[in-house]
Amino acid sequence: MKKKTTITIIVTAVIVALVAIVGLNCVTIVKAGHTGVVVTLGKVNENVLQEGLHVKAPFVQQVVMIDNRITKLEVDTEAFSKDLQTVQTTLAINYRVDTSKSYSIYKNIGKDYETVLVVPAVNEVLKATTALYTAEESVTNRSLISEGLVNGLNEKLNEIGLYVTDVNIVNYDFSEAYINAIEEKQVAQQKLLKAETEKQTIITNAEAEAEALKIKAQAEAEANAILSASITKELVEYNKIEKWDGSLPQVTGGSTIVDLTDEDSAE
Repeated sequence: MKKKTTITIIVTAVIVALVAIVGLNCVTIVKAGHTGVVVTLGKVNENVLQEGLHVKAPFVQQVVMIDNRITKLEVDTEAFSKDLQTVQTTLAINYRVDTSKSYSIYKNIGKDYETVLVVPAVNEVLKATTALYTAEESVTNRSLISEGLVNGLNEKLNEIGLYVTDVNIVNYDFSEAYINAIEEKQVAQQKLLKAETEKQTIITNAEAEAEALKIKAQAEAEANAILSASITKELVEYNKIEKWDGSLPQVTGGSTIVDLTDEDSAE
């Protein structure tokens, strides 16, 4: 009796376990931000499962989760500028998978679509975009290059179901020879700017001095003109009278000196 009871318990436990396994294989949960691609005996169904709890056929159906949230990808790659300088670039790409294309991406490419599609597209578009600018322009036009990368990548990937939302240029690295040439150019520009500044200072000081002399000369000329205008005949006569000491001039004739004052007194 005890043996039968033990067997019954074991059989019951096995049945419960089997039912639990089958039950767990009958449902699947699609997490937020994902879609579920249903594969029935190796065939990919076009209708994808949205977020939430879903029922599926146990053992014959598999649900593959595709992440439709924005994904960040960093790519280190090399390209050449318009002036044939080697540019080592680090890019940060934000992209997402279109929910309606999840099944076709999985069917045609698989889950490794980032390696198979996105990375090669980034390398190709970067090379084409970088070739439009010189190395120096690449540094000063980062926003334009980023915009060009976004547009170029979407042209290649949108039809497949991948959408690039943003591309950030994390870093630009150039060859040591080019960096040295840039530094030498900057030093030369700084020296030229210093020389131009000093030259302008000298010119400014000279112009200021010349202007001061001109103003002084004009002031003196105006003063002389005023003085000349103020000297009249009456003023000259008045100055003569002011300076006369009361003595009349003496007339010399031969050896005799005639004092005009005495003659006047005699009369």
